[in-house]
Amino acid sequence: MRQTGRQTRRPERRTPPTAAELAKVHDRTLAEAAARELARDGRPEPADTGLLEPRPEIGDSWARLRRLGLDPDSGAAAVHLGPAEIELRRRASGLQAVMPVLRETLVQPVDEAPLILAIADADGHVLWQEGERALRRSADRIGFLVGARWAEESVGTNGIAVALRTQRPMQVHSAEHYLRSHHSWTCVAAPVHDPGTGRLIGAINLSGPAHSVRPYLLQLTTTAARLAETELRAHRLESLHQLRTLAAPLLARVAGPALVVDAAGWTAAAAGLPPPTRLRLPAEGWGGTAVQWVPGLGECVLEPLADGWLVRPVRPPDEDGSGAPAAEQAEGARLRLDLRRPDRPELSVQGAAGGWSHPLSPRHAELLLLLATGRDGSTAAQLADALFGDPARTVTVRAELSRLRRYLGGLLAHRPYRFTESVLVTVLGPDDPYDLLPSSSAPAVRRLRAGLAAGTVRLPGAPVPAPRGPADATAPQPPASSAASWASVGPKARSASSETSA
Repeated sequence: MRQTGRQTRRPERRTPPTAAELAKVHDRTLAEAAARELARDGRPEPADTGLLEPRPEIGDSWARLRRLGLDPDSGAAAVHLGPAEIELRRRASGLQAVMPVLRETLVQPVDEAPLILAIADADGHVLWQEGERALRRSADRIGFLVGARWAEESVGTNGIAVALRTQRPMQVHSAEHYLRSHHSWTCVAAPVHDPGTGRLIGAINLSGPAHSVRPYLLQLTTTAARLAETELRAHRLESLHQLRTLAAPLLARVAGPALVVDAAGWTAAAAGLPPPTRLRLPAEGWGGTAVQWVPGLGECVLEPLADGWLVRPVRPPDEDGSGAPAAEQAEGARLRLDLRRPDRPELSVQGAAGGWSHPLSPRHAELLLLLATGRDGSTAAQLADALFGDPARTVTVRAELSRLRRYLGGLLAHRPYRFTESVLVTVLGPDDPYDLLPSSSAPAVRRLRAGLAAGTVRLPGAPVPAPRGPADATAPQPPASSAASWASVGPKARSASSETSA
């Protein structure tokens, strides 16, 4: 069908910007930021929609580095590990077991192309580096070598740092690098997670000259990261099978319900109770205390095994996980959502029966943040709108909340979804509001970041900022998670009819 009428929207650009165009964007963006700082005016100038702008992830990284004061011409002092520390980090990362498959997947197929394969740990330290010898000598001149810490605050915007920060595959091409000395390079990187714990353990990176960039490299690196996680999962399943073989005769001799789990909490075998797929272990691990509070099971007696734990509940909960232990834990509980580390959100609960803590997945961290800042409660549709901008995606929200209830139990109510009134909730946020769940693109989280940066809202439990001068002494302070403050950033206020549809 032929389209008539005048076009009112500018057609989207279909070709990526050239290195020369990116260099102009880089120089213009930094020059405008410097001019605003000299004018002591931090307010952004009206944007000219006709000018090319950096991608949002790149622009956010540049703004963060400007706030840190990193010089785009010199960078910061290099951080290098010694041989002993490199070897320790290689073993701790768990990535050593997948190096053969990564070499086979990435080095051999692109052997004709001038590329460097680098594997970094979760802190950005380059632990392995392989590739063309001449190109590696060029990389040495910019400090890209084994043992270097390739973090934003040291070497500016780069593929490894941005992929680790956002926890998704990223490409940084030419002048998208913050340091001018890196403009002749392109790097693509993809994060790798431990399939047993969900923890970020590192990143796979391919780097090469910007003029010879290949459009398939990002997809290749992403596939390699998924393949590495598949290999790690196979190793975990093999270890779990070996533990299951040892656990069967042990459980036959134990009186009462018990289960055997591996070091990450995955169940190998159980007797006398429905086996959970996985137990939530504390972030710091189970210490020397023989009795621990375990989400979903209540108080348990723990005995260490060679490759895991023997767990015996003192009072097994009801089949639906909502028995007396959950109710006892909910009474006067204190819940702390720690979001200070962008790459490792953590939940801690302290109740009458004991305490526990463990790291969170990005999705669960988003949901708990929304529930913590909206204590009046939200329906599934409102949470779906806050997370995805689509109130129809209630199935996903309900599924994730069901998983949360398995270990939060009586702490989490529904119709509408909310924390119970007896729970004291505290949210610890990062120093920079834009470091709050940086991998999240949820509309409500983005609005919350802007509200925190503007000083119009506070996180629950955050201290009231001190007045900066006489004019501010009587000024109203931003409220913490009240209806007034959250109305502009969180789920929309629910109606009476919507409360029963949660």
